[in-house]
Amino acid sequence: MKEWWIQVGLLGIPLLAVYLHIPPPQLSPELHSWKTSGSFFTYKGLSIFYQDSWGAVGSSEIVVLLHGFPTSSYDWCKIWEGLTQRFHRVIALDFLGFGFSDKPRPHHYSIFEQASIVEGLLRHLGLQNQRVNLLSHDYGDTVAQELLYRYKHNRTGRVLINSLCLSNGGNGPELARMKTGEWPSSATSRYRSMLPKRPTVSECRRHGRPQDAEGIFPETHHPTLLQKLLKDGGPMSPILTRLMNFFFFARGLAVVFGPHTQPSEAEMWDMWAGIRTNDGNLVIDSILQYINQRKKHRDRWVGALTSVAVPLHFIYGPSDPVNPHPEFMNLYRKTLPQSTVSILDDHISHYPQLEDPMGFLNAYLNFINSF
Repeated sequence: MKEWWIQVGLLGIPLLAVYLHIPPPQLSPELHSWKTSGSFFTYKGLSIFYQDSWGAVGSSEIVVLLHGFPTSSYDWCKIWEGLTQRFHRVIALDFLGFGFSDKPRPHHYSIFEQASIVEGLLRHLGLQNQRVNLLSHDYGDTVAQELLYRYKHNRTGRVLINSLCLSNGGNGPELARMKTGEWPSSATSRYRSMLPKRPTVSECRRHGRPQDAEGIFPETHHPTLLQKLLKDGGPMSPILTRLMNFFFFARGLAVVFGPHTQPSEAEMWDMWAGIRTNDGNLVIDSILQYINQRKKHRDRWVGALTSVAVPLHFIYGPSDPVNPHPEFMNLYRKTLPQSTVSILDDHISHYPQLEDPMGFLNAYLNFINSF
């Protein structure tokens, strides 16, 4: 008779195979409505999802929204209506590899390509000669920096930038855990019971977590071992990405929301559905190459901000464990003294447009109305 552990292993193989091929969750009515109200355009044979809403009558201003990692344009849903009341057109896209856009694999994902996709979208919409206001978050901050560099150097096809507003940028260890499912947990019916304790600033220092906006200033980024494994594309990457599931995702993402502004379980499922669409969890290791790109092109992208010739603003949630207050803001103001800043309430964290949509919207509109 075969050893019992061999029999258990043989029984576990089909169960594991089923687990690794779990279909993506169904879209909620809200997320389905977001998809059906949007459109797609083709960039070099790849399908890119975008939203384009016509808003305020009498205004000629355009705002383009650039989302963060690892989510999608749906991050802007809570301030969308408010923006349409101020701007003539409000435009957002899902970057390649995100949300409802194509997620090719294998593929060399890069910030440069994402910036070119933004340029391609504006050409598709006939706006290549129109000045636009850029509003970005996290990963989108770096794409905005590349667009700013091209604008400054008068590159062919560049976006004509009227203003730039950044918001909580970075990709710290907490997000890395969310991306890969590093958080240990047992599946329960309520994800809130799994939420980890938020790290303090002193804990961030003690464990080598980033103290500044490594999304903007990459020299302060200290990736975890798991994050290094993924971004370096080692043999473990395909295994780790397939082992991601909703419960690990929810636990990891909760850390970068404020203690009093946690997303609901339904909102977490919407974010997870966006990632799982088109097997997006399987390209996360490829997208993570942007961490290496930030370091390699640090002078290009930070330099674009330090010599910016357009109005520049930063909206900051100070409870962000990725970019702790006041260390981050001190560095930001020292490096970019020409930028204005809006600091939201103390309990707002890494996703300010979702945690405090009214405060975020008011801060942005005050900036836009100031020049």
